Amino acid sequence: MRRQGKRALIAACAVVLAALVTSACTGPAHELVPGPTQANGSLPLGVEKQLKTAVTDAMKLADASGAIAGVWAPWSGSWTAAEGTTARKGGKPMTTQMRFRIGQNTRSMTCTVLLALVDAGTVKLDDPVTKYLPDMSDVDDITLEQLCRNTAGIGDYTTALAAQFVNNPTRSWPQMELLTDGLAEARPGRPGEKFSSSDAGYFLLGLALQRASGTSWTELYQKYIFDRLGMTASSFPESNPFSFAGTHPQGYATALEASGSPRCGTVLTETNLSASMAWTAGGVISSLADMRVYAQALAAGALVSPQSKKAQWATVALGGDAPTWEGYGLGVETFGPLRGHSGQIPGFITATLSEPKSGLTVVVMLNNSSPGAEFAQTLARQLASIASKAPATKGSAPVIALPWSSEQAAADLTGLAVCQQPATSTPAP
Repeated sequence: MRRQGKRALIAACAVVLAALVTSACTGPAHELVPGPTQANGSLPLGVEKQLKTAVTDAMKLADASGAIAGVWAPWSGSWTAAEGTTARKGGKPMTTQMRFRIGQNTRSMTCTVLLALVDAGTVKLDDPVTKYLPDMSDVDDITLEQLCRNTAGIGDYTTALAAQFVNNPTRSWPQMELLTDGLAEARPGRPGEKFSSSDAGYFLLGLALQRASGTSWTELYQKYIFDRLGMTASSFPESNPFSFAGTHPQGYATALEASGSPRCGTVLTETNLSASMAWTAGGVISSLADMRVYAQALAAGALVSPQSKKAQWATVALGGDAPTWEGYGLGVETFGPLRGHSGQIPGFITATLSEPKSGLTVVVMLNNSSPGAEFAQTLARQLASIASKAPATKGSAPVIALPWSSEQAAADLTGLAVCQQPATSTPAP
């Protein structure tokens, strides 16, 4: 909506300040994120050594040539690292400024945009998706909220198409083709009945919100997230889907058989791919610094109204054999007191975690997607466990009760590794 005249600007600023949902009047939104002040300086050497060992061990398990990681413990210090090289052969040293694909971390951004549109009065959480997509079939009784919370009862296309995504990454996928594939899969339950992760659900949500707002997703992410947080290294490459600007590592993945099983010994280069395979479920590109700011703002609910923050972090159980300390909200995951998400797209796996009370924040990226998003999430949990025990520079350190240990996370990483003993190796350039 256009704002004309000084009086309109003042009125708009008053609304913004009251809701704390934009930064037009008081500066960048990351300055509004509540939480303790970050201590200057690095984490203690002993803590840094443990963090570095955890990352380099994970790189070996993932068969990644490079990794980027950051840990911020406001009471103690911070640590950022870029390990390894940008390529498996002939690469340059990694740097913490490099950009990478964030995969399903995009989901939380998509749902934050949904909540911003709710705050603006454009849509409601309980709106049926057919209100905006009346010609869509087989989606009756599904709401926007259920799509974000993964309780819409929609199947997913990612398992069936995983081999095609990895083995032919530059194929362009029409949005309706992937959505139709997801809707054709067996339904995990009735709308609202239980959690079942579905990238197809985020495609449906993306189409609905694009129709409701009359705005492209490139503009929506820019307006409601990137600009507000000063995320200058972040983008959503709808118009140029195969490559991304700026310095970045190569991305890799183990080739897959048609069944989806890994073809151990064959590693493919996945750097240039069509983000159409992930769109509003996983198409965003970002950096370590940007994802730190975003992770903290997301965990604190700084981009949405208090009511929307409450809705976003109201979680449902994952079910199955998932730990009881894991939950899923509106495009967000909880792990005990930590909040964030993880992501996978051919070539890259990522994870972000932040605890709003203490300010503990972790961001990780590995440039081999073979072990999946859970691997990155487990590494992030391991780093969080290590950092949670860092001593305070003054006063006392916060007590952060995590329901896992760094040793348990390390063991889990070993179990998630793929193709650790290939008969032959075919390095990608």
